[in-house]
Amino acid sequence: MTEASRIIAGAILLTIVTIQFGGYFMTKIVRGQVPMTDFQKSFARAGHAHAGVLVILSLVGLLYVDQTSLSGAMLWVARLAIPVATILMSGGFFASSAGKDRTQPNQFLWVLWLGAASLALGVLTLGIGLIVA
Repeated sequence: MTEASRIIAGAILLTIVTIQFGGYFMTKIVRGQVPMTDFQKSFARAGHAHAGVLVILSLVGLLYVDQTSLSGAMLWVARLAIPVATILMSGGFFASSAGKDRTQPNQFLWVLWLGAASLALGVLTLGIGLIVA
């Protein structure tokens, strides 16, 4: 593993503590200790789930990125787009459902879609990079 991938992987592993806190917060939501609409509960679940799954995908991607022949900007896209998507997608779910008694997404829904674009860019770049290596 290259030094860059190792350092990024270490940073990603440190974010798991925030996901753990999110899990604790989810237990408060399901016990009714945090007042939320059904929409907000759904987006909280989705944000938490996306964070956990995409952190794992980010770590796996880092193992593969160093097996490609990518260089320059494309190497960094393959290395960072999935972790960035993790932040944007989970953050987009939370930000777009924030507010008292909200029953539909607010103006921050674009953050979620930006994350989806980052995820697509990252997995396409990494996948193609692996195929042509």
